[in-house]
Amino acid sequence: MRGAVLYAPGDVRVEERPDPKIIDPTDAIVRLPVTCVCGSDLWDYRGINPVTGPAPIGHEYCGVVEEVGSEVRSVKPGQFVIGSFFSSDNTCPNCRAGYQTSCVNRAFVGGCQAEAIRVPLADGSLVATPGQPADEHLPSLLTLSDVMGTGWFAAVAADVRPGMTVAVVGDGAVGLCGVLAAAQLGAERVIAMSRHAKRQRLATKFGATDIVTERGEEGVARVKELTNGIGADAVLECVGTSEAMHQAVRSARPGASVGFVGVPHGVALDGEELFYSHVRLHGGPAPVRRFLPDLIERVWNGQMDPGRVFDLDLPLDQADEGYRAMDERRAIKALLRP
Repeated sequence: MRGAVLYAPGDVRVEERPDPKIIDPTDAIVRLPVTCVCGSDLWDYRGINPVTGPAPIGHEYCGVVEEVGSEVRSVKPGQFVIGSFFSSDNTCPNCRAGYQTSCVNRAFVGGCQAEAIRVPLADGSLVATPGQPADEHLPSLLTLSDVMGTGWFAAVAADVRPGMTVAVVGDGAVGLCGVLAAAQLGAERVIAMSRHAKRQRLATKFGATDIVTERGEEGVARVKELTNGIGADAVLECVGTSEAMHQAVRSARPGASVGFVGVPHGVALDGEELFYSHVRLHGGPAPVRRFLPDLIERVWNGQMDPGRVFDLDLPLDQADEGYRAMDERRAIKALLRP
């Protein structure tokens, strides 16, 4: 099969890779009609995370089950399924508490920028859609595997509830999905922090009521100005940098929660400042599996269309251009078609 391989920072190649095969009786093989580049893939692409050699890349997926192991019971060949970037048994104490990305038996599902993948622990990881989706729904369903599921977790972790004022730090695909999640969860006011016109427009379509272009302390001051000097009731941190985390914490009112889902790089918080802020922090790798049934229903019934975050549509063989476009911020998110 064809699949993307990261050889070194800035060097993505699509080449022949071995077809995935059933290894354990709990595995499933899934054929992928679409896949994509994630913003977190850029940490490796830019060399911020060490790249030690050629490695298959990508971790977002949805598709049709081709084959299952002898112990798989919840899905069967021919079904269209979506799963998380971490497989989970969905039965351990952490899974039962709703944190499947901390499953005691978890395994990272990588190499998804390809024609097919092997998903371990299929029964606990994959959720079938009500039927075969139309082609135009594939982008939105694909977002549920990570980017929309992660934006949703940011809102849940920040305890977004109806009537709240919510600020979202980050205008990448996760931040934009966080805007959509906050709106879906009933926020009365959603402040999107963005200085890019195209992303501002999409944020507004997703439910943003206010746009803040300032960053850092100026951004904090603007959020305070919009909230009568108090701060937001909930803040979503969707970047992972120190500046973004400090901006999120300082934009929150006392008693508010910050849901942080940007993979942290160089983030350090002052304990005394956090102590006196009365701000709660909750985040981590999004337990996408917890939210998949609800999110699938929302997309299937037309309640939301997160697939609009894809503004670049390419064949898989042009994955390198997808990476370049996202790295240069010419694209919000690149869809790849095997």
